[in-house]
Amino acid sequence: MSSTTTGGSGAGFITGAGGGTGATSTSSGMGGMTSSTSTGTPSVTEDPKLGPPYPVVLCHGFFGFEELAGIDGLTYFYNVPERLAEDGETLVYTPAVDPFNSSDYRSDQLIDIIENDILAETGHEKVVLVGHSQGGLDARAVASKRPDLVAAVVTVATPHHGSPVADIALGLVEDPASAAILDAIVQVLGGPLYDQVGDETSIAKALYLFSKPGIAEFNAKYKDSPGVFYASITGRTDNSLGGQDCAADVELPWVDAWKGEKDPTDPLFSVFEAMLDGGFAGTVPNDGLVRAADARWGEFWGCVPADHMDEVGQLVGDEPGLFNGFDHEEMFSEIVKMVRKKGY
Repeated sequence: MSSTTTGGSGAGFITGAGGGTGATSTSSGMGGMTSSTSTGTPSVTEDPKLGPPYPVVLCHGFFGFEELAGIDGLTYFYNVPERLAEDGETLVYTPAVDPFNSSDYRSDQLIDIIENDILAETGHEKVVLVGHSQGGLDARAVASKRPDLVAAVVTVATPHHGSPVADIALGLVEDPASAAILDAIVQVLGGPLYDQVGDETSIAKALYLFSKPGIAEFNAKYKDSPGVFYASITGRTDNSLGGQDCAADVELPWVDAWKGEKDPTDPLFSVFEAMLDGGFAGTVPNDGLVRAADARWGEFWGCVPADHMDEVGQLVGDEPGLFNGFDHEEMFSEIVKMVRKKGY
């Protein structure tokens, strides 16, 4: 887990305040405050939890990482924490969870990090979760399991209603023996690249989550929590302007600024994009992996001209298509500003 403090990554950020009046002296720590009164009787009380603005937690997607292969600067949300730091957002965290697993499993990992690391260090009551792709499902599961820890969830290109790409891929590994072999290969080969890969890692479980039956089970199990704000945004590629599938619930100037921009299909996504279109002549708005209609959840903010990797600045800061002015750093900056305007 890392956090930004003055524009870079660090081991953490600790904040808090303590004090006393009269004959009371205090010493403050991350877990609570110990007081001794003038009568000499010791008592223990908890520090009051800090309110908004809450720490921002960026939740990575499938295949995600904090630093790939331990290489400094090779991060999933490329340059995003640094950009947010320039905006004055000094409590931004990018925790790593198992890159290949279900959101049941990954959300438990996130809850442990949020509760025992981020909130314990900062003294805040809650966090804001911003999830890309599967990271959005992880965030929803966290908010459903522990709404006391979450103020808002914003998802970016998250397959809330599944993805046909996963149904096709899952069909290739439906045989339990094939799935077990695939998981074993990922566990062996993924270790040098992903610190979180372990015996529980399962790419088959992740693919099932994105499938039609898997996402139906997920949505039935993890309902939205009434006290949590939910919003979503997604990308569009294949030179699509989005149409009705990208119609926003709320018109935002920073999304409208890219309304006329088009993103040509990256060769990496050409086959997947055709699958989502229903053929190479199809025109279903999508970002190369997730259809726009499947990414809508909560208050929908529309579509930006970006494919699934452009949305987080991958590969390693690669620019979007020719003549496309989309800027992923600006998008995340505006997302956090929107959350702040809403009081979180």
